[in-house]
Order: sequence, then C-alpha cells, then structure tokens
Amino acid sequence: MAANDTFAFGAGNLWMSQLTDFTGTAIALPTPLLIGTMQDVSVDFSWDEKPLHGQNMAAVANARGKLKISGKAKFARLDGLLFQSVITGQPITSALAGINYDTTGTLIPATPYTITPTVPSLGTWSRALSVRDGLGNTYVQVASAPATGQYSVAAGVYTFAAADTGKKVFIDYVYTATSTTAKTALVVNAPMGAAPTFKADFMNPRSGMTLTLYSAMIQKFSFATKQDDWTINEVDFSGFADANQNIFQFGTIA
Repeated sequence: MAANDTFAFGAGNLWMSQLTDFTGTAIALPTPLLIGTMQDVSVDFSWDEKPLHGQNMAAVANARGKLKISGKAKFARLDGLLFQSVITGQPITSALAGINYDTTGTLIPATPYTITPTVPSLGTWSRALSVRDGLGNTYVQVASAPATGQYSVAAGVYTFAAADTGKKVFIDYVYTATSTTAKTALVVNAPMGAAPTFKADFMNPRSGMTLTLYSAMIQKFSFATKQDDWTINEVDFSGFADANQNIFQFGTIA
C-alpha cells in the first residue's frame, strides 16, 4: 500500500459474522466468514430529505429524515456456511446431497434386465430423476412390468423390458453420502418476522478504507449460470442499528 494512497482499486474484501439465527436467537460465538472470490461490493447510504417551504420557491430550511443503508455483493465462491449463517440462518448438516448426471451410460443386460447404479462416494441412492437413451429420449417410469421404452425402479434397482436388452441408457438420480466437507441445508417454512442478522466488515487493500455495518440482513440471494462462463452469486443486504444504537463505522488512512 502506498503512503496516503486514498485511491481505491479492486473489489476489496468482505466479512460477514452471524449475530442471530432465523428465530432471532443470538449466536454465542459467531464465526466470521470471508466472502470468497469477490467481484464487486456496493453500499448506498440515502437519507430522506425534509425541506421546509414558505411562499417562495426555495426552501427556508432543510432537514434529514430516515436513513436507508442498502448493499450488494457479487462473488464466485459459494459454501454451505454462508447459507447457514447469513442467508437462511437455519441448521446445516455435514453431508452430501448429490445428483448423479450420467454421461457414460450402461447397457441393459439380459435376465433379469436390471441395472443397479454404483452410487458415488459410497453413498445411498435416494430418488430417481430421468432415464434417457443415447439420443436423449426419455424412458417412461411405471410402477411395474415395464414395456419397451419404460422402466420401474425400487430402492435404486432399475428394471427394464426384455425387448430393450442391449440398449444403452443413461440414469440420473439423487443420492446422499457422508462427508467431512460437504454441507446440506434443508430450509423449512418458518414464521415471518425474525431473520438471521450479521455484522459486515469491508476493507479495500490499496486505499485502506474500512467500513463496518454493525447489524445487517440479507434481503435477496441470486445466482445465474452461463453455458461458457463462471457462475457469479449475488446478495443484497440492508444495514440498521444494533442494540447499542451503533449503525456503521467508516475509516480511512488519510
């Protein structure tokens, strides 16, 4: 950092530290989370303007009204702790909820015309998605006794018609597996009102500018995939006063 360099460059770094969960219960020991592979951050401070007019055109006095703090952050790295701590505030488990998208395919064998996919990560088959042939045509799921172009499935065992012996099929499915790194969050329909809150800390390495929002809340989370580009995640958040009436702190090196 150059001495007295007040020019900011780059996306900077943003940390979020959970304060409460989705029920409003305080977190005893928050884990600060660095928002990874930051693309850009913006924070807007806007006050209502309250001009006082008499009979003439110009206001004779002016005052500030309500303060609104709104922010936006775009980033590439997405992990389960972000969902648990500041987006949903709901419990998360150390488990893998995976989807197997089959790109290899398997030939339907002769009697008993069944295929039992090998689940990745020594996991457990959970439920069926699509079964396709090599041209992308979908096999129809039936309860039992499948005819040509059909299949039935029970406990991860797929049964096909004798007439389809030797045809290659691509089997997609959902599975679960134990993991020390993967995270899974099941979000339940909680009552409106309370929501997870967090403290936000931002700094720009070149300028040394810092900003702390003492209490904030995620208002929107979105992501958009592209055929030939990286997925960029985005959160919108708002800031407000904490229990000590602290709103924000702003710092510079010059």
